[in-house]
Amino acid sequence: MGNKIGLWVNHSKIDPENLIPQLIQWFAKQGWETVKDWDKVKCPDVNFVLSLGGDGTVLEAAREAAPFNIPVLGVNFGRLGFLCEVERGEIFPALQRVLSQKYTVEERLMMHAFLVGAEESQKYLVLNDVVFLREPSEALVTLQIKLSGEPISSPPSDGLIIATPTGSTAYSLSAGGAVVSPEVEAILITPLAAHALSSRPMVVSHNEKIEVTLARGRCCQVTFDGKHTLLLNPGETICVKTAPLKAKLIRLEGRSFPKVLREKLRDRWHE
Repeated sequence: MGNKIGLWVNHSKIDPENLIPQLIQWFAKQGWETVKDWDKVKCPDVNFVLSLGGDGTVLEAAREAAPFNIPVLGVNFGRLGFLCEVERGEIFPALQRVLSQKYTVEERLMMHAFLVGAEESQKYLVLNDVVFLREPSEALVTLQIKLSGEPISSPPSDGLIIATPTGSTAYSLSAGGAVVSPEVEAILITPLAAHALSSRPMVVSHNEKIEVTLARGRCCQVTFDGKHTLLLNPGETICVKTAPLKAKLIRLEGRSFPKVLREKLRDRWHE
């Protein structure tokens, strides 16, 4: 493999006419070839993918790069940028460190989610979360949850979040779920406004097969990493389990998980 980098760009967050030519020229001076639209060609022979955008852009890039075993470096041009390793003003010094191989690759647990009985092509690869949410016009829904075939308490609620440790700092956190280190192999189950005092977030083994059935309610919206959406009808079941693939994120020295928490969630944490 030669020295080659793929660019994954969120054009709504950056000015591609300004930054992209600068990056291509900079990489050329370092002896690297740039694949400008890796999101379209997805060639497997790049050393890493450079994600330019926000957390959503990193999620997309990491999902698509995972089957090729390619690591992703996220540059934050969004608001929070929890998954991004580099802020926009640090891009060129950070890239120099990466080209000098002064980095590590962190593997992140991913999930497969699918509608039971659907075709294999309708299986979704998820890095953040699977979210079940009642339709705005609907009353509370009842989602029957089974862990490896065993039912657990399933009170009426607004919905449910099934998240990876990566997704623990996303929607699940806002709903009262635990913050879980990305090194932990686990899956989070976080209820949304459950109508029961006993309903609390759970952290379960990554080996569990989680089945969620719409037991009561006319329909329920299900989203996968906030991108793909389907409507779950009464009696239908979504199955979620750990995927054999791992997302790979490039991490630079000096950015530990506690440090990222302090920086990104500073309005909720105290020194």
